[in-house]
Amino acid sequence: MKTKFNNNLDSRYLILFGLLGTLFIHSFIKYGLLNQTIGLIMPRASAQVPVVNSPSGFVPDWSRLKFSDMIISEDGSVTYPGSRGTETRTWTAGQSIAEFMELGDFETPQLAIENLNLSTIASVQGINLSRLRLDDFQLTRWQTLPNLATAVPGLGNRSVASVPPIRDFARRFGINSGTIANASRNSRLRNIPLNRGINLRNYPLTSIPNIQNASINRFANWQDSKIIGVPGLSTLTWDNLPGLRSLDLSFVAKVDLPLRDIEANRTRSISGSYQEGFNVPCLQNNCAHMEMSGLGKTTGTQWISGKVQKVRGGFGLLSALFGGREPTGRNPFGSPFKQVVWNIDEATGSVETAMFFRICKTIPFIGRTCSPYGIGPVPFIEYRELDPIVLGQPNSLP
Repeated sequence: MKTKFNNNLDSRYLILFGLLGTLFIHSFIKYGLLNQTIGLIMPRASAQVPVVNSPSGFVPDWSRLKFSDMIISEDGSVTYPGSRGTETRTWTAGQSIAEFMELGDFETPQLAIENLNLSTIASVQGINLSRLRLDDFQLTRWQTLPNLATAVPGLGNRSVASVPPIRDFARRFGINSGTIANASRNSRLRNIPLNRGINLRNYPLTSIPNIQNASINRFANWQDSKIIGVPGLSTLTWDNLPGLRSLDLSFVAKVDLPLRDIEANRTRSISGSYQEGFNVPCLQNNCAHMEMSGLGKTTGTQWISGKVQKVRGGFGLLSALFGGREPTGRNPFGSPFKQVVWNIDEATGSVETAMFFRICKTIPFIGRTCSPYGIGPVPFIEYRELDPIVLGQPNSLP
C-alpha cells in the first residue's frame, strides 16, 4: 500500500515538474529571454576578417588582412572598354579577389599600392627574388624597351650586351652593341613588347639589374597587372601599404538595433554612395537596416542593407557597368572597397557586413574611370548590438 502511494506521489511530482518546465520554456521564448541568453553566451563582434577593437570602433586588423584571404561569395562577369580594347572580367564564388582584381582597381591614396616595389615586398615576405622568373612579374610582359629604360633606375646607361634578356631581345632586331638608352630609340623595336621578342620564362627576374627597386607606378600600364601578378603582393598584409596611415576614423557610432524587412520608408539614412551622398533615404516597403546610436543626431540614424537598396555609383565611362547601380553602404576605410550591410539577424542581434569592389581603368584620351561597387560580396565584419562601428567620412547626418 505504501509503495503504491509513493508511486502515485512520484507521478504527481513528474507531472508538476513537466508543467512547470513547459511554462518556463514558453516564457523563455515568448519574453525574449532565450535571445538575451544567446547574446550573453555568443562572442561579441565575431569577424569574417580579423578585427581590432580600437578607440574608434572595430577596424580590420591591418597586420593580418591580405588580398588572398578576401574570398568572393557569388559568381559574376562583366565586359567593358579598357586600355587594351574590350576586356572581360570574370570571377567565381570561392575565388580570392587577388586572382581577378587588378592594381588599377586599388589606385587610391588610402592604399598607395603603386608606391611599393618588389624589393620592399620581398623583404617583408622573405621572398628570394633570384628564384623567380621575369614572367612572374606580370607587367614585364607588355613593357617595351623604352618603357623599361624609363622605369628601371640606371638601366639606360648599361650596355645592351650586359643585360641578357635585353641583349637577346635587341639581337632579334640586329642590335648587338651600344647602351640600352640608345637601343630604345631604334624605330624597329621601340614599340615591341618584351614578350614578343623573347620568352620571359627563360630569364631570372633579377637578370634586369635594379628592376626590384623600381616602384610599380614607374612601369607602363602598371594598372593592368593582376594582384597575383606582383610577387608577394597577394599575401602582403595591409599594414605594409603606405596609404592606410591617412585614414580618418573619427566619426563613430554604436549598433543599436538590427531591423529586418518589415521596416519601410526609412528617411534618416546614413548610407548611400559617393555619387548620391551618404544620406540616401529608403522609400520602399523593404528597408532592412541597422539603427545607430551615438552623439547628438547620430542616434536613430539608419544604415540601410545593400541587399534591399541600390544607389547610383561609378564615374566616367565605366559608370554604366552593373546597370549603373551599387549596393547602398559607406566607405569608412576609403575608396578601395565599400562596406555594405548584408545579413541581418534580429534573433541574435547581429549584422553581417560585406566588402564590395569596383573596376577602375585609365583609358587613353579619356582618363581614369571607375565602375559602381558591383563586385561582391566578400565577407567583412560582423557586429552585435552595442558594438562600436566606424562610419568614416563624410560625417553628415540627416
